[in-house]
Amino acid sequence: MEYPANESNKDNPDSSATNGELLTKFERATRALSTLSAGNHTLLHASDEQELLHDMCQVIVEKGGYRVAGVAYAEHDEDKSIRYMAGIGVDKESMEALHYTWADTEMGHTAMATAIRTGQPCVGRHILTDPIYAAPAYAPLRELAIKLGFAAFTAFPLRLDGEVLGALGMGTIEPDAFDENEIKLLSKLADDLAYGIANLRMRIKQQAAEATIARLAFYDPLTELPNRTLLLDRLQDAIHTAKQHHRAIVLLHLNIGHFREINQVLGYRSGDQLLQQLAQRLMHTLKESDMLARVGESEFALLLPSGGADYAIQVAQRLIIALHDSVEVAGLMVDPRVSIGIALYPGHGTEADTLLRRANAATHDVCSAQGGYSFYAGGQEEESTRRLSLMGDLRQAIEQNELLLYCQPKVDIASRRVCGAEALVRWQHPAHGMLATMEFIKLAEHAGLITPLTNWMLDAVFSQSYTWHEAGLERALSVNLSAHDLYDPLLIDRIQGLFSTWGIPPELIQFELTESALMEEPTVALETLTKLKKLGTRLFIDDYGTGYSSLSYLQKLPVDSIKIDQSFVMPMVASSDSAVIVRSTIELGHNLDLEVVAEGVDSQAVWDHLAELGCDVAQGYLVSMPMPAEQFSNWESEWTRKSA
Repeated sequence: MEYPANESNKDNPDSSATNGELLTKFERATRALSTLSAGNHTLLHASDEQELLHDMCQVIVEKGGYRVAGVAYAEHDEDKSIRYMAGIGVDKESMEALHYTWADTEMGHTAMATAIRTGQPCVGRHILTDPIYAAPAYAPLRELAIKLGFAAFTAFPLRLDGEVLGALGMGTIEPDAFDENEIKLLSKLADDLAYGIANLRMRIKQQAAEATIARLAFYDPLTELPNRTLLLDRLQDAIHTAKQHHRAIVLLHLNIGHFREINQVLGYRSGDQLLQQLAQRLMHTLKESDMLARVGESEFALLLPSGGADYAIQVAQRLIIALHDSVEVAGLMVDPRVSIGIALYPGHGTEADTLLRRANAATHDVCSAQGGYSFYAGGQEEESTRRLSLMGDLRQAIEQNELLLYCQPKVDIASRRVCGAEALVRWQHPAHGMLATMEFIKLAEHAGLITPLTNWMLDAVFSQSYTWHEAGLERALSVNLSAHDLYDPLLIDRIQGLFSTWGIPPELIQFELTESALMEEPTVALETLTKLKKLGTRLFIDDYGTGYSSLSYLQKLPVDSIKIDQSFVMPMVASSDSAVIVRSTIELGHNLDLEVVAEGVDSQAVWDHLAELGCDVAQGYLVSMPMPAEQFSNWESEWTRKSA
């Protein structure tokens, strides 16, 4: 007779035990699956790493039915500390108070530490009976387990980019928990958590990168000010608002003078430091509603969302005062020399780009005597366009040798003998004709072409001097050097190279430097003049009397001659004040054993007066206007004939 299955099982103890084990395994697998499912749901909605760790622990305890759960990260310090990040059923403070480590020491054999160190799950540690926890160091952990009611603990490594970031751990009431199937499912949960952490970190890096890109798109990385793009956006918004409320807007454009020279002489890092210091000074003068931006290499713009011409003047004056003091850069005190152009909405333009362009154009008409600022006036843009076009033409003229070398003679007053000439550059523009020298010199300064222009001049002068020398004519030619040239570290090497190339005597080449150029950076000027003098050349101080140099400084300079500025020479017959200045300068020069040259000798009366005062050399229209170098020989022959 067969027994029903339930009766047969009931009477079979072994069968009954097998069913119990299967039920337990099923329950544990179900618990692990439930935990895994809830954990994946948590991963999908996580937006913060700390929040993810907390929620995952909460899922393990509340959804999975585990007694405690926690996450710890491995610190790579000297002690290989364990930093507890989150926990449910046990607080972080209690775990951190235990001071365990993941190093292979007595204190480093907890389940979490072992999982971190080995990179493998540490399964089913029986905290109350495992010999590993019998050491006195683990007594606080055993007490904590009894207090919190868990007997077994398992930890799974959290692998991130091939390394173990930390461990996910969980404890159960049952001492014999965590069978093979449960371990597989929970290992998958730990891997999913590690993936979630990596994904969040990647997302944060991506957001940071996007924020960086966005900042680079709208902010200047050097000064951290808004850039031109952001300024134009804000300016257009301000125009829209101002139009609705029928009010005016002020835009100021600030240009920093001599910035290219500072970069070339002191280096780009010094130029950067100058801009940063100026930006900080400007920021201290602003109201909260104002917007300061860096809109060019050495240009700032200030947007005032309301205000008219009077307010614009007040702000411009305040900015000039704030920027007045010199800035220390690379151990030197540098004068910023800021020019401010002003454009107003709606009078000067109704579009952001137009206002910025016209405020910039206004900076070209700034005169320090008028306060260092200027309002936009009609026609400035057209003039700026012309100037920009000429800058490109000038570069081409230099590169293609289209400039002209002119010479203005110098004559010894006592003997009327030609003693040399001043070399001058002229530009015959194909469309605009002969341009004023000062105009294209300023163009060269703005376009960064002073060095190429000086190099052209040096090449032309040495070539012309060689031509005369080969023809048996020993005429000295003098070249003007600007303040920019004095700071050029390659100037001396270039001049030495030209002497080597042409093989002409050094006394045939002279250099003229304005007194104002020498006074800009006296130390640098003295160093350059000393090197020029060592080459055997003669040195002139040009436009003497206009640069406010001191006698003590003049004595230090290795110069041979001083040229009295024509503003004193030309009126000396009619003006007793000018005559006194000329006479005093001649006496001073001779007392210092210097030759004295008078510029602007335009009449016989001036010549005669200079002769009476003992002046050495005359230069001016009475002698001759500047002429093309190829006409100089014919002129000299005619001059010699008349003077005989």
